[in-house]
Amino acid sequence: MMKVKICGITNIDDARHAAGCGADLLGFVFFPNSPRYVTPEAAAAIIGELPATVEKVGVFVDETNAAMADIARACGLTRIQMHGNESPGQVADMQEFEVFKAVALQRTEDLVQLEDYAGCTFLVDTPGPGYGGTGKTGDWQLASAAAASRRIFLAGGLTPGNVADAISAVQPYGVDVSSGVERAKGQKDHHQVAAFIAAAKASTEVSP
Repeated sequence: MMKVKICGITNIDDARHAAGCGADLLGFVFFPNSPRYVTPEAAAAIIGELPATVEKVGVFVDETNAAMADIARACGLTRIQMHGNESPGQVADMQEFEVFKAVALQRTEDLVQLEDYAGCTFLVDTPGPGYGGTGKTGDWQLASAAAASRRIFLAGGLTPGNVADAISAVQPYGVDVSSGVERAKGQKDHHQVAAFIAAAKASTEVSP
């Protein structure tokens, strides 16, 4: 079944609701410049209330491996998401944790960069200025090409209304959403979260 990651969790109510609706992974953003930033202390308190069956993902931007590992252990994270300019070597050195490497695909040539990274799952996002999601859909044809050979989570502009079409077009292993299910930055709309998860879970996964 399609894996669903709800990212940008900042409070326990949103976390519990997403987990109760069937989210497989919850994302916590540790990038201070993000409007969805959560402190390690706050994240640890939320994570401590969640079932073990839900994976907890820490989202970092150009952080040191040592700092990421320290926060992951302190908070009880099960995965690390590198959302900056991290090198293949940096990703390889973090195999203590399962790693997501975020990549922005804009042209066919961008697919070559995937070959440099081993032992990770890719989060394919829409290109944009700065770091983090743009709230806009990307090139699903390029994402599909990536999904044909690597395990990917598709992100970028997904909503309850388009996630089924995105899954059909790309055939990813999973999907990731943040702003597409929010009522305000860092605050999830519970009806939208439930609708998104239901729509994604009704779709068929094709694994590489």
